[in-house]
Amino acid sequence: MQLSEILTTSCTSCDVAVTSKKRILERICQLAAIQITDIEQDELLESLLNREKMGSTGIGNGIAIPHGRLPNTSKAVAVLITTEKAIDFDAIDNRDVDIFVALFVPENSCQEHLDTLQNIAKLFSDKKMIKQVRKCNDNQALYNLIQQAS
Repeated sequence: MQLSEILTTSCTSCDVAVTSKKRILERICQLAAIQITDIEQDELLESLLNREKMGSTGIGNGIAIPHGRLPNTSKAVAVLITTEKAIDFDAIDNRDVDIFVALFVPENSCQEHLDTLQNIAKLFSDKKMIKQVRKCNDNQALYNLIQQAS
């Protein structure tokens, strides 16, 4: 599944002012809760925190792909956030992170989950794409960029 298929404008946000890993994960869950109405925001956060306990989802180059599996849901949801300032996210390259692409998937959709993560990682391996994402200062422009790119 492509990012453009599961990202909505309400789950896209530019230049968010956060200062910690916990705060960005909370903000991601606030946005995701708009689309995932049958699961409490606390449960969304717990799914991300459980995954982070296994190892940081900071993949390097200022990018993180936090993700969680959800019971009793049938659709995948993505959240895309850029931050005003990069924050410490325990990324594999020890760089601070300013681009967050979060993914929530049904717990029984393992292959779809892996395929979607791979597609997101591939999209954000393009340095030109990363530069364009960082230049966006408007939620709609960021959303439109992803729709065109993926």
